[in-house]
Amino acid sequence: MERVTIVMAKNVLMVVTSHSKVNNEAKTGLWLSEFAEAYIEFQNKGYNVSIASVDGGKPPIDEGSVQQETRQEILDAEKYLEETVKVDTVSASDFDAIFIPGGHGAMFDLPESQKVQELIREFYEADKYVASVCHGPAALVNVTLSNGEPLVSGKRVNAFTDSEEEDTGLTAHMPFLLESRLRELGAEFVTVPNWTEHVESDGFLITGQNPQSTEAVAKEFVQKLGS
Repeated sequence: MERVTIVMAKNVLMVVTSHSKVNNEAKTGLWLSEFAEAYIEFQNKGYNVSIASVDGGKPPIDEGSVQQETRQEILDAEKYLEETVKVDTVSASDFDAIFIPGGHGAMFDLPESQKVQELIREFYEADKYVASVCHGPAALVNVTLSNGEPLVSGKRVNAFTDSEEEDTGLTAHMPFLLESRLRELGAEFVTVPNWTEHVESDGFLITGQNPQSTEAVAKEFVQKLGS
């Protein structure tokens, strides 16, 4: 009798911001391509993808991430964001890995969410991949491991740089500068010139510098996680 091997699809959790304003005035939110490019990569790999946000429901999309030249497949992916679940309702034990895209909104609510911190710690300490890109690594800054150490301490990481933030003109409106905060926490922050694709992979932590890095981060994530 021939043995049949059943391979179960990977279950991936994506966590996105629910924050819609910078300085209570300018609109912000999720950077659409950072979600969409990763989501499409995961779909193509056959992963089961669940999407959570801090408040649940449809997250705000940063208007700057939707341009005339934006690829149609990126625009079409917005439909998957219509009904995200509230992050408080999910459990790390139900998933194989977590991916956190950015957008300026991520700077405000992801670092303040106790549940997001708890999820990331549980994924990481269970040797499950934690991946993030651009402003998404803001979710990492308040995560401490069970030994009390910051998760990023001593890790090679990458994220939206202080110089890139200066280019956006929003430095004064951010609650903190992401590169500076990660360095303060003991991370080995590795950068390349502004708006250049770059990925850092250190153990079970994968991070990327900017929107241009999303596809590379997603491909690194898929390579590590497998099929």
